[in-house]
Amino acid sequence: MNQRTFFADGMLVFAALIWGSAFVAQRVGMDYLEPWAFNAVRFLIGTIALLPLLIFQRRSGPVFTRTTWTGGAAMGCILMVGAGLQQMGLLYTTAGKAAFITGLYIVIVPFLGLMFGNKTSRDTWAGIILALPGLALLTLGDDLSINKGDMLEIVGAFFWAGHLLLVGWLAPRHNVIALAFIQFLTSSILCFGVAAVFENWTMDQVQSAWIPLAYVGIMSTGVAYTLQIVGQKTAPVAHASIILSLETVFAVIAGYLFLNEVMSGVALAGCLLMLSGMIVSQIGLHRIRQALRFQYAL
Repeated sequence: MNQRTFFADGMLVFAALIWGSAFVAQRVGMDYLEPWAFNAVRFLIGTIALLPLLIFQRRSGPVFTRTTWTGGAAMGCILMVGAGLQQMGLLYTTAGKAAFITGLYIVIVPFLGLMFGNKTSRDTWAGIILALPGLALLTLGDDLSINKGDMLEIVGAFFWAGHLLLVGWLAPRHNVIALAFIQFLTSSILCFGVAAVFENWTMDQVQSAWIPLAYVGIMSTGVAYTLQIVGQKTAPVAHASIILSLETVFAVIAGYLFLNEVMSGVALAGCLLMLSGMIVSQIGLHRIRQALRFQYAL
């Protein structure tokens, strides 16, 4: 692994750590603000957080082009829907479950490729076969009904997959800070619009939620999403999706430490199957067998 790839992977791991822990802040934020208002403010904070970097980069020349605005706005639209569904889902499900279901995007990414005529490998199908029963164990209750929050997270996972694909295509072609800035600005404006129509919120509520908003707005939005775009400028989409799936593990740990969330044995088995499916779909059965043979030889 060359130094550039190592640096990109490190940024993606850090982004996954921030996102995983941010599920706790997002859950706590629901005690004060409704979902769309929370996201509107968090993306506004993320937009403002990037202004110093943007001003610094503009000293070296223009950073915005017409296609940068178009691409960033498209990313922002997808991000707005994915984040909105995720935040709404957190009203009804735990941070750990929400993170694992969201992590399905790494199985969905190659599956969506079928729509564009791309072939799906044996490893991807093996990952899907492992992940889907895991999803059932994680989300279905004793009466075999699915939680409303879990359903919202499942739908949202498709938007996260689309977002990952779009970032992977745009990041190598544009200024990453400009892309991130436009993305957050677009998401914030759209979320404010939805909140104005469907929610009631006040500045007093924003002030009460300032701690989770500051963490999610600055770290999860401003820092982590920017690290994702910078990291994906070098790392391939499949490679990036493996690393970013660590977000699910970090979220379960953070939920246990800060929210006292404890999963049942069945739910943990579902998490294990989902994580196995994610790994198999991206790393591949052949490489896993090689690794096991090497370990056995030692």
